[in-house]
Amino acid sequence: MQPELLLSIFSIVILIFSVIIHEVAHGYAANALGDQTAKRAGRLTLNPIPHIDLVGSIIVPATLVLLQAGIMFGWAKPVPYNPYNLKNQRWGEAIVAGAGVATNLLIAVLFAFIARYAFGAGEVALGEIAAIVCLMNLFLGIFNLIPIPPLDGFGVLRGILPFKWGMALRDIEDRVQAGGIISLIAILLIFTQFLAEPFYAFVMRIFMLLLGQ
Repeated sequence: MQPELLLSIFSIVILIFSVIIHEVAHGYAANALGDQTAKRAGRLTLNPIPHIDLVGSIIVPATLVLLQAGIMFGWAKPVPYNPYNLKNQRWGEAIVAGAGVATNLLIAVLFAFIARYAFGAGEVALGEIAAIVCLMNLFLGIFNLIPIPPLDGFGVLRGILPFKWGMALRDIEDRVQAGGIISLIAILLIFTQFLAEPFYAFVMRIFMLLLGQ
């Protein structure tokens, strides 16, 4: 198997597990705040089977990686939660929305340190693997911070705004979600065409800083 193909396959696998961890983090955050919906649905697990979405977890990530689209993105089946069960009604939704992003960014930082240590110790193979994990989670975390529906950044923004404005944004989010996969594909296509290049440059700059280069 060619090294480039092997690297692409490995990148896809890392991205799939990263999006799963992202969703599980949402579920744990909701559970910690009093909502056990995800727990009762059996979604607080790292077993990939309950989380895999054919389109978001396999087809989209594989297409983006193989086409070198400039973004690394995918999604798992959304972890269910009921915002009305959250103990903290003021900040709860923002915390749940931000949990996935925070987890991906923490993983990115952790593996950046592993990569730096490995490269410094002459363990090039380990360093390259850790660097890929760092990059995938960095892309996923920062991309999800963009405040457009249905990304988590929009949920965080909606959660921290005053109630009246938050409800207005919820209406926008509901309209986008009503479009289903078509809305998401449209957002991805627009992003790829107009914003992918500066976004890629921004993420790579942070990536290089994390690796000390």
